[in-house]
Amino acid sequence: MKNIRNIGIIAHIDAGKTTLSERMLYYSRKIHRLGEVHDGTATMDYMPEEQERGITIMSACTTCQWNGHTINLIDTPGHVDFTIEVERSLRVLDGAVGVFCGVAGVEPQSETVWRQSEGFGVPKIAFINKMDRMGADFANVLEGMKKRLGANPLPLTIPNGEGEAFDGVLDLLAREHLDFDQADQGRTVTRRPWSDAEAAVAEPWRESLLEHLAEADEPFLDLYLGGEYSLDDVRAALRRATLSRAVTPVFCGSALRNSGVQPVLDAVCDLLPSPLDVPAPVGRDSEGHEVPVPPDAAAPAVVLIFKVLMENGRKLAFARVYAGSLHEGDALTNTAGRTEDRISRIYRMHADRREQLESASTGEIVALVGLRGAHTGETYCHKSRLLALEAIDSYAPVITLALEPRNADEGKVLDEALARYAAEDPTLAVRMDEETACRMVSGMGELHLDVLLERMSREYGISPRAGHPQVILRETVRKEADGRGEFDRELGKEHHFGHVELHVRPLPRGTGNRVLVGDFLPADEAEARKLLPRPLLDAALEGVRDALQSGALTGYPVEDVEVTLTAVERREGQTTVPGCHMAAGMALREALAAASPVALEPLMKVEISVPDEFLGAAISLFGTAGGRVEDLEDRSGLKHVRGLAPLRKLFGFSTSLRSATQGRAGLVLTFDRFDLP
Repeated sequence: MKNIRNIGIIAHIDAGKTTLSERMLYYSRKIHRLGEVHDGTATMDYMPEEQERGITIMSACTTCQWNGHTINLIDTPGHVDFTIEVERSLRVLDGAVGVFCGVAGVEPQSETVWRQSEGFGVPKIAFINKMDRMGADFANVLEGMKKRLGANPLPLTIPNGEGEAFDGVLDLLAREHLDFDQADQGRTVTRRPWSDAEAAVAEPWRESLLEHLAEADEPFLDLYLGGEYSLDDVRAALRRATLSRAVTPVFCGSALRNSGVQPVLDAVCDLLPSPLDVPAPVGRDSEGHEVPVPPDAAAPAVVLIFKVLMENGRKLAFARVYAGSLHEGDALTNTAGRTEDRISRIYRMHADRREQLESASTGEIVALVGLRGAHTGETYCHKSRLLALEAIDSYAPVITLALEPRNADEGKVLDEALARYAAEDPTLAVRMDEETACRMVSGMGELHLDVLLERMSREYGISPRAGHPQVILRETVRKEADGRGEFDRELGKEHHFGHVELHVRPLPRGTGNRVLVGDFLPADEAEARKLLPRPLLDAALEGVRDALQSGALTGYPVEDVEVTLTAVERREGQTTVPGCHMAAGMALREALAAASPVALEPLMKVEISVPDEFLGAAISLFGTAGGRVEDLEDRSGLKHVRGLAPLRKLFGFSTSLRSATQGRAGLVLTFDRFDLP
């Protein structure tokens, strides 16, 4: 297990993640021919939509061998619309390689995925790519990592020249120049000592490396100050500092030109953690007690499902084995639904190809067939130890598209397709609009829904009529108000009664909702239960929470409000659980209507990179889209404009921006929050 590395490649779109993955597979002899993203032949971009667009849409898993280590590698998307793919991959990874463009530096989605990885406590190394491109600036990217990511970058290789002058990399620890033979696509690496000119450039970098490492690792500090240390001491200190996330080792090169990749593979094995080096995940048992799950192959099995694909009506569940071993035919219990499923096949994935295994052990990432009830984020365990690991966070969709089938037959196929895609993608929400009989599909952005329609056409041969995209709203209130609801009628053959009074007040933006019980009940719990039995109080609270899902103004969910129950009347023999539930909903609707409800729109963080001569046109266009400029900086010869704008005004903005800047502007939209426009 100490030789397993579960890592992900994370970065902004077009930083070179898939190109780097392709080289790692080629040099480890997992593949025998290099594919290119721009040719649509990259191994990890196997979906036709990925090959046509030249971007990664779905995270792909593979396994390769390097220096006696098994590397389970996940190549993640860089586009913000597919950020859930990054989130659920990071949840099961032990380490990551962050890729940065040597020209563009730290870009918006780089920040997003870096923060996601920090949230999971994932140790990282960094690879600064495209050092052969005009405008590449190694020192500028390091500065961006410090300033925008709060990272502590520690270069272990530096470029020998930048842009057109780029000629291999300099290894600061070994004091060697690394040259990558282009005759065999960089597979042969030639090492030689630094020349005098190279040493003059590299020695200050090396001294800085040792100083910063001594600051980050106390055991090495004593050796450094005493002047008595070996290269092995430095490497041991680097590993400790990387695992504690005190430093981020940085490498550089050009993946497309096959330069600088092998040092990254070495660092994955030498510096990133094995399953034994990371804190044991914590599960909860049936009584809610926290139970650590150490990586023990002899223990009962504990498996987390981090992704589900549907293939010919069967589920392929991607899983990380946290404890125990799996064999074909094993029965596992889903701790969410307490259902039992039996493993029929175990596969090791290689993008869209697979290798059948007889068993899988602790620390491995595999795909399982037979777990019919599996959903993303659920835990499967051996029945002797039922634990639920922390679920994977999802994201609320921000844009909705209405789809209408062209005939009844297409309607059945459309429903089948949408059910499959919703099962695979937690950020996709599907509902039927009863009034129009349209299927309302909600996603993370225009590209997300465009890809969905393309997949539907290719995989199912249908092309339903699509309406104009609509923005998903939220609702809140601007003042305090009281509400009163009384339900007194027959449902079926039973008479139900409930009377609830409550108070609503606004909370600061981003706080979320709070539902409280006022002081109308005595502090003594036994006395309180005599006056109002717990089932009636729970029904009233549940009625409030249910009613918060549909606001008085827009019908969208309500957020950032505090609701306090001020009275729940009990009439002996008349008050019922359904009555309290219905009365609470009526009271809340009355209070929300009186509390000056207001709609909240999704606001997007916008970053525009544009040449100086088009800056005025870009800012003017941004202003007409309701944008507010918050920051403007020079980076890599381009002006970078950052600001906020409401999503509803940004439809078609990318096309207008391309026209206004002769196609030379870059645009990144990232969801920020729901707020007043």
